This record gives sequence, structure tokens and C-alpha cells, in this order.
Amino acid sequence: MENLYALILGIIEGLTEFLPISSTGHMILGTTILGIDIDEFWKSFLIIIQLGSILAVIFVFWRKLFQGLDIWLKLAVGFFPTGVIGLFVAK
Repeated sequence: MENLYALILGIIEGLTEFLPISSTGHMILGTTILGIDIDEFWKSFLIIIQLGSILAVIFVFWRKLFQGLDIWLKLAVGFFPTGVIGLFVAK
């Protein structure tokens, strides 16, 4: 029975992850409707199933994630001296 619940929650996660709605909320609602007792196993399952979605996004957008990395590095280099000076000047 747990395999069936896992399959249903996986389908819920897959359908709602990339929509502008809360996939976590829908999975919690799904566990309530299915009458699943939320123990440590199911808490871990809900976290790990979302990790799969995050890894899929990283896989698909791998190049785009690092494409703008130089601008963030330049921003950090520019911000660091300002932050250090701000710490010394602050009251």
C-alpha cells in the first residue's frame, strides 16, 4: 500500500512542482486525503521527492545557471570593500 501512496504523491509532485502553486501544500493535502499517518518516513519522503525536482531543474538549466556567474562575482568583489568600510563606519 505504501508503494501506491508513494506513486500517487509522486504524480502530485510531478504535476504541481512547476505550476505557480504550492506542490508541498498539495502533497500534504494528498497525504491527508489518503489518510497517511505522517511519521518520520513520510516526512523524509516528502523532502526527498522534492529534491528530485530540484535536481531535474539543475540538470536542465545547468549552462544557464553558470552563464551569469561572472556578474555575481563582480558584484561580490564590488560589495566586499563597501561592506568592510561600512562595518568600521557604523556607530
